[in-house]
Amino acid sequence: MDSILLNKLTMLQNQYVKIESLLNNPDKIDSEFLNKISKEYIKLSEINHYFNQWKRIKEDISIFQKMIIDSADTINDIDLAKNEIKQYQSELEEIEEKLYVILLPKEINDDRGCFLEIHSATGGVESTLFASDLFRMYNEYIERLQWQLEIVTTSYSEHGGFREVIISIPNKGAYSQLKFESGGHRVQRIPDTESQGRIHTSTCTVAVMPILSEKEYPKICLNDLRIDTFRSSGAGGQHVNTTDSAIRITHIPTKLVVECQDERSQHKNKAKALSVLAARLYAADEKKRQQEQSSLRRNLLGSGDRSDRIRTYNFTQNRVTDHRINLTLYCLDKILSGDLNLLINPLRKEHQLERLSEIFFNYYELESMVKTS
Repeated sequence: MDSILLNKLTMLQNQYVKIESLLNNPDKIDSEFLNKISKEYIKLSEINHYFNQWKRIKEDISIFQKMIIDSADTINDIDLAKNEIKQYQSELEEIEEKLYVILLPKEINDDRGCFLEIHSATGGVESTLFASDLFRMYNEYIERLQWQLEIVTTSYSEHGGFREVIISIPNKGAYSQLKFESGGHRVQRIPDTESQGRIHTSTCTVAVMPILSEKEYPKICLNDLRIDTFRSSGAGGQHVNTTDSAIRITHIPTKLVVECQDERSQHKNKAKALSVLAARLYAADEKKRQQEQSSLRRNLLGSGDRSDRIRTYNFTQNRVTDHRINLTLYCLDKILSGDLNLLINPLRKEHQLERLSEIFFNYYELESMVKTS
């Protein structure tokens, strides 16, 4: 168990004991305070139960480890002890997972679906081709999870890649899984057109935003919007409209621009564009809030800025490096094929450890109240 989590659990268990002592003498405290600590006691009871289980198992493991060290024991006893330790270690991991779930308050957007935007950035043609690679990677990942995927808008490059692609994933919990993808994605590889075998570096940006219901949209004044219509364009064939059904919405105060042209209906394109604009405005507010909290803790959630480089994909070494947690994996081929949990799971674990400081009640405030009661 991580030392941060262990220290936090020890603090909470001490608090549990103090509150229990107070509840055994209810006549000595006022009703308002009694109500407050009673609620906390219920929350802490479950934590205390699993933490005691965890400590008992740790003690049992220590006993069997001592048995192995003791040279007087037989080989059979040593094998038995090793098997028991293996079983106990498995139980410890299960308990630790339960404690994480109990301790960490659910983030407000975790149950939402999400928009995922991919934009080519620096690197010209290579950047647009890499945007296509990223789109395929996320598409493979989404298919593995049997989620839905809907194209909101696309902007193609004349060389076959994407300048921009926005997709909608409406499945519950999609934002929770993909929120760590926001930021700058850098690729290092030898382009097909490179005759001397030189490695080129290019970048794309990814932004992941929660999908909001219409009633949750940030306040948008119609006078702040400039709405233009234009003829859809694309890769050809059915992607090209003969009417001005494409929509471009500009939010004048923030200069945010959203285009949508994948639907044949102007009305549907406008609705999609407004939903993306609302998500971007909401994400901007969230980013501001995160920056205000940055003095308290590091945040793994990328901003989507080009300067916010979160990951490097090196094709020549089959290597992926996530710079936020200094994680390097030599299985780029597997990740591009949709095995994205190789990166997402370590990021989620690290994020959980960061958020231990946000446990459902302020320990120090309650500690002060208990001392003065």
